[in-house]
Amino acid sequence: MYPPELVNPMKAELHDVGFKDLTSSEEVKNALETHKEGTMLILVNSVCGCAAGAARPGLKAAVSSSDKKPDALYSVFAGVDKDAVQTAREFFLPYPPTSPSMALFKDGKLVHFVERHQIEGNIAQTIAEHWKKVFEVYC
Repeated sequence: MYPPELVNPMKAELHDVGFKDLTSSEEVKNALETHKEGTMLILVNSVCGCAAGAARPGLKAAVSSSDKKPDALYSVFAGVDKDAVQTAREFFLPYPPTSPSMALFKDGKLVHFVERHQIEGNIAQTIAEHWKKVFEVYC
């Protein structure tokens, strides 16, 4: 498990644009149950370089600059919120466990998923542009 002093600034980056942390299995299930209508995005956050360099800044830019965006924004943190991450990944099937990753739900159904291999090697601007297009379609 990563120490709070390492992950808290990474979590705070997302709080600034409206993300809420889900830290337990129950919180993940409640979030999914609460958002059976509308859209919800869940980021599996991570301490890795592709999360810091592309995933978090890309999502922040997309959320900050999009006219359309999900109704709810959540994150679970790999290596920290073990039960929350495991439960979230159950809802991401058939996609394999990966972090970072990003899942968009609409009306309780998974409609778009971005895996780590789609984040690695990309820049934040590319991730932002991708999500802005996804938001236009689903939000």
